[in-house]
Amino acid sequence: MKRILITGGAGFIGSHLCERLLKEGHEVICLDNYFTGNKRNVIHLLANPLFELVRHDVIEPYYAEVDEIYNLACPASPPHYQYNPIKTMKTSVMGAINMLGLAKRVNAKILQASTSEVYGDPKVHPQPESYWGHVNPIGIRSCYDEGKRCAETLFMDYHRQNNVRIKIIRIFNTYGPKMNPFDGRVVSNFIVQALKGEDITIYGDGKQTRSFQYVDDLVEGMIRMMNSEDVFIVPVNIGNPKEFTMLQMAEKILEITKSKSKLIFKPLPQDDPTQRQPDISLAYKSLEKWEPQIDLEDGLNRTISFFNEII
Repeated sequence: MKRILITGGAGFIGSHLCERLLKEGHEVICLDNYFTGNKRNVIHLLANPLFELVRHDVIEPYYAEVDEIYNLACPASPPHYQYNPIKTMKTSVMGAINMLGLAKRVNAKILQASTSEVYGDPKVHPQPESYWGHVNPIGIRSCYDEGKRCAETLFMDYHRQNNVRIKIIRIFNTYGPKMNPFDGRVVSNFIVQALKGEDITIYGDGKQTRSFQYVDDLVEGMIRMMNSEDVFIVPVNIGNPKEFTMLQMAEKILEITKSKSKLIFKPLPQDDPTQRQPDISLAYKSLEKWEPQIDLEDGLNRTISFFNEII
């Protein structure tokens, strides 16, 4: 048994991680300020004596004796992280400093949930970890993109200067049950609009691509990364290399939901990437042949069932 701290633990991904680690018999402290997380995501875990829920903002220091830290705290959808961009940057940077400080004090291993957004609007396709990215440092998405890039820098410097045991994963588009239906992400937007019979909003011409992984595959990759050898500290892409256009995703959701919704097109937001696809060869090589196991149709069926229950 390990004592594990998860920041952002009541969020979409964090709540799935809490469930998985509790099933493995670990003690879990779930830290969240509920800006984008929701207590409903973890309320069923409160009866478990190994689970502890704490309302806390990672901008402020937190003290606990733990063996591992998963640092997930940060709004991740454009409407949420652009709502208060200074707060978003503080969460990424000060949150990383506070959690790295805690890891240093108690000699805990710490994993940073970074993002494919560190690649910006990439000029290299698919994106390997060696690619440094093409990011606008002053755009409306910069609070998130640059905040996460800065957090990666902090993790590497805490390792080099203080020998903190670090892990960095770059998460590509992820979907599944417990997504916030109003978070503005592609999958949740399309599903909610299809189920309600509303027009499905596509930005640009719909030919921009994304790669979508189901949340269970991500959680498996996170845990394998945390359990990897301490000397393995380089960032690792965790995502699904199968690429889809926004039009293909919308058509698939319409097919599964049997919705009569129509497609409408709106201007592409500033700095929205035209392509996004991970090169996962490093994850496959270094994380016990990790690769996504759940295909898009299966994952979408599970996700749509969840949205059917809450809408």
